[in-house]
Amino acid sequence: MTTVAQPRGGTAPAAALVVVGLVTQEIGAAVAVLVIPSLGALGIVVLRLVWSAAILLAVARPALRGRSLRDWLAVLGFGVALAAMNATFYEAIGRIPLGAAVTIELLGPLVLSVVLSRRPLNVLWVIVAFGGVLLLGASELARLDPLGVLFAAAAAVFWAGYILGSRTAGRRFEGMQGLALSTAVAALLTLPLGIAASGARLLDIRWLALGLVVALCSSAIPYAIDLVALRRLSAATFGILMSLLPAVATLAGVLVLSQPIGPLGVAAIGLVIVASIGSVLTAPREARVAPLPE
Repeated sequence: MTTVAQPRGGTAPAAALVVVGLVTQEIGAAVAVLVIPSLGALGIVVLRLVWSAAILLAVARPALRGRSLRDWLAVLGFGVALAAMNATFYEAIGRIPLGAAVTIELLGPLVLSVVLSRRPLNVLWVIVAFGGVLLLGASELARLDPLGVLFAAAAAVFWAGYILGSRTAGRRFEGMQGLALSTAVAALLTLPLGIAASGARLLDIRWLALGLVVALCSSAIPYAIDLVALRRLSAATFGILMSLLPAVATLAGVLVLSQPIGPLGVAAIGLVIVASIGSVLTAPREARVAPLPE
């Protein structure tokens, strides 16, 4: 979601809600990491998207009649970006630590924010962020699978596409209708890949249940929280809170997945967070993006 209402009171509780959403989201990602060795990245992606689509369609109940070709093209484009973002991100966290994957992925919305701002000063934030990623690579070199890094970088690109697709769909559909339809498209696009990769295991009650957990934690709960919080927070405040994603993901990796991180890794993630916050604070109001999590 990128359209932000004017804030109306309750800033502190709303900010706390966003943090809860971030924690919930990364718990969902950590659960996905635990499932990937048994089900495969594409398998858990399919379960997440199918469950998410079912929940969102039930809640949003989008109107299908009277839609123009441009409306459906917006849904298709948004769905493609959503499918690609999820597939590449889950392939990444199956190979590299969760905190590292989210740190690299955050470059997508960061660079997009800088491009939209068109301010030379904001180039500094991109340099700082890429410096952090380079430091992360140097500090975690022994544990960062090159293919995992490439998947995380691809997820960054698709996250930027997701934000642009969300804006386009948001202008053409009310509430979560565009997101619900696009998630259904993403589920349909990834379903053949998931079936090819995981087969009948997708119907195993254990994986279905865990897929539902991932969908609730990574999609349904954060989306619901963000819809409430965005009515009370400015785009700048929301963007700053979203900049904490790498730190929350790293903490989830340490506590849930026992993925250690050294002092240089912490410093690298800190640089990316600083760059993200800086880009939010120095971007003009119309250029600020408030991306939903991956």
